[in-house]
Amino acid sequence: MPNEAEGTPRGPAARRVSVERDGPVLIEGPVEVVGDDGTVVRSDRFAVALCTCRRSRTYPWCDTSHRKHRRPAPKRREDHAGDDDH
Repeated sequence: MPNEAEGTPRGPAARRVSVERDGPVLIEGPVEVVGDDGTVVRSDRFAVALCTCRRSRTYPWCDTSHRKHRRPAPKRREDHAGDDDH
């Protein structure tokens, strides 16, 4: 996998990748992203957010669409305590 980033004698420079819970993957740029269909998109920004929910209108870039579609919190066992009393 080619990487144009300047490196050290030990190898190419590492990119920092941050995984956000219920959010995007943040990558220090510039980056090239290869889609599952083989298309390549590039960003020269200092950091990019990659969509992981596929709701983004600008996929593969995150547009924060995931914030509008929060999953409901799972029901806790205590919430069903009185359900068996008929």
